[in-house]
Amino acid sequence: MLAELAPWRERYGFELEVLDVDDDPVLTERFDELVPVLMAGETEICHYHLDAERLAAHLREIS
Repeated sequence: MLAELAPWRERYGFELEVLDVDDDPVLTERFDELVPVLMAGETEICHYHLDAERLAAHLREIS
């Protein structure tokens, strides 16, 4: 997912914070088998793979 996000990051200029859910029991409980997960704050955009349509919709919504 990180590689797929690269052109989006270049175009829209957003930053990513990569977290290892296994390092945090709360995140493990919440996301366990859903990784990778793309979040914007508390909003889940997608998990397992990049959903370009959902990401585009989110970026339109916040711009």
